[in-house]
Amino acid sequence: MSQPADPSAPGRPLRHPVHEDVDEAMVRRVVLAFYARVRADPTLGPIFDAEIQDGWDHHLAKMCDFWSSVMLMTGRYKGKPMVAHLRLKDVRPDHFEQWLTLFRETARAECPRHIAQMFIDRAERIAESLQLGMFFRTHAGQAGAFRPPRSEAS
Repeated sequence: MSQPADPSAPGRPLRHPVHEDVDEAMVRRVVLAFYARVRADPTLGPIFDAEIQDGWDHHLAKMCDFWSSVMLMTGRYKGKPMVAHLRLKDVRPDHFEQWLTLFRETARAECPRHIAQMFIDRAERIAESLQLGMFFRTHAGQAGAFRPPRSEAS
């Protein structure tokens, strides 16, 4: 029986995309469609517009890098999402549920069902992590003060 390939061999990635059918074009489609929904949303749109202002092209490129890193393990995203989100003083926990609702709808519209669920699972974990970092301290002594809902398939 032959030995498995050495993962530390030169040129061999240590991590692989979450699924072979996910590619950069799909990541870009999801990101652009999602942020189009966010911008049109009466609650989230003004929050994002106030923060991003005329920097939407830069933000969308950064989010494509982020989701490429999450789904394709490219390592292109070099930012610090928690630090960026901690600066947002107008964001409340219920905004995350709206964000997740729009993200779920977008992933399901743009991807095959099994791939959509992979995007959604990661978005839910990201949202939960950000909420813990942003809001847990404001509810000292109330562990579990929020619980982001998971999608039905999670």
